[in-house]
Amino acid sequence: MKKTILIVDDEQFFRDILRDLLSENYNVIESKGGSGTFEIAERLKPDLIILDVEMPDKNGLDVCLELKEGIATRTIPVLMLSARAEKADIISGLHVGADDYIVKPIHPDEVLARVDAHLRAKSLYTDLEKLDLLLLLELSETISASRNPLKILQTIVDKIPEVVEVARCSILALSDHNELVVKASSDLKNTQEIRLDMRRYPEISAAISSGKTILINDMKNDPLLDPVREHIKNLSMNSIVVVPILKKQSIIGTFFLRTSSPLKFGISNRVVTLCQLISNMSANALENAVLFESMKSAQSYLEDLAIRDGLTRLYNHQHFHTRLAEEFSRARRYSNPLSCLFIDIDDFKKINDLFEHSCGDEVLRQVGRMIRELVRESDVAARYGGDEFAILLPNTGRVGALDLANRLLAAIRGHVFGQTNGTAITLSIGISAYHDDNMKSGDQVVQSADKAMYLAKKQGKNQISFILDPA
Repeated sequence: MKKTILIVDDEQFFRDILRDLLSENYNVIESKGGSGTFEIAERLKPDLIILDVEMPDKNGLDVCLELKEGIATRTIPVLMLSARAEKADIISGLHVGADDYIVKPIHPDEVLARVDAHLRAKSLYTDLEKLDLLLLLELSETISASRNPLKILQTIVDKIPEVVEVARCSILALSDHNELVVKASSDLKNTQEIRLDMRRYPEISAAISSGKTILINDMKNDPLLDPVREHIKNLSMNSIVVVPILKKQSIIGTFFLRTSSPLKFGISNRVVTLCQLISNMSANALENAVLFESMKSAQSYLEDLAIRDGLTRLYNHQHFHTRLAEEFSRARRYSNPLSCLFIDIDDFKKINDLFEHSCGDEVLRQVGRMIRELVRESDVAARYGGDEFAILLPNTGRVGALDLANRLLAAIRGHVFGQTNGTAITLSIGISAYHDDNMKSGDQVVQSADKAMYLAKKQGKNQISFILDPA
């Protein structure tokens, strides 16, 4: 008996393409808009729905959410159809419960493969026990309710041992550098992430090359494990199942659900089936996790660019003053000390005149690197402008500030600046220290350190000067 697919798209062109592609093997129902889709699905109960995201009458994301909240429709696989492949759009679809997505223009082989995978998964449920079905229902509800993809993965690996006798259940990813990364495991803390050597896991290599489930029921004698025989000889495990979690590989790579078991008679078809179904459920969560991390990394990178000096990688002048206001307010509120170092490279103009600006840039870059290496994580080090630097030291009085200044002078004196042909680079450093409400603003703290720096220059350069209690 043919299975039924509901196609929902306001464009006749795409409905025609999908109908021609699918009608040979499936019963195809069409709807030209989002309105009424829930009622159609509730009445006809199709085996799968292909749903366009952008429709004029009712957005596909809203329709998908409605379907996933309906008692009679929430288990129907939904494949979102979108003309846009932006990560944010994909994440939006995953958040409302979509099981998969297809990007226009449509590629026939891809559509057929996706449809077949989701419909085949539904037929596997007949092999399962009641406890397995309850587990799948619980996981499905967890995935629908949670917005934390890594927490979803940890829930999956924690739940499987409750219904299957396994020693360890893990979800792994293959990185761009061909490393295996454990994203979640039943024997690890939630926050841990471990990188593994691919050469130690031939069963995963086999899953990669074949794209199929790998089942080993006799670890001590299976020839697949011959390359690692010496490493596994003392393990108590007897069986391994590795299920590839394949979903839009060009975006997320290949993921694996790997379960090892001490079962004497190996892993049953029921366990393999359960693992395959759970791998399908993991796919969206994994994709969501990777997309979320990549977007978060990109956002962090852009935010970092906005607050850092491009040459030295120290904070820029603007961000320094933002942090200055915060740290001064905190110091004043809690009566904590706050110190500032104001630093100038002595005779920097001569360096540029003698060795060109590229040499001057390299000197700035290296001084910036030495400052980064010496400051604490809580300190605020910035390129203040030109050849001037400023370092804010929270919870630090005169003694701590002087210690850092001395260490910085020593580092500069001991460093060879190859670009200057042996010309010595020195610093003049001014220090100010806020304590007992002796200054009224963060700007005054910096201005006092700046005055102290000029005093160091007047006194002969290459030294440290203080202003502790400005008038």
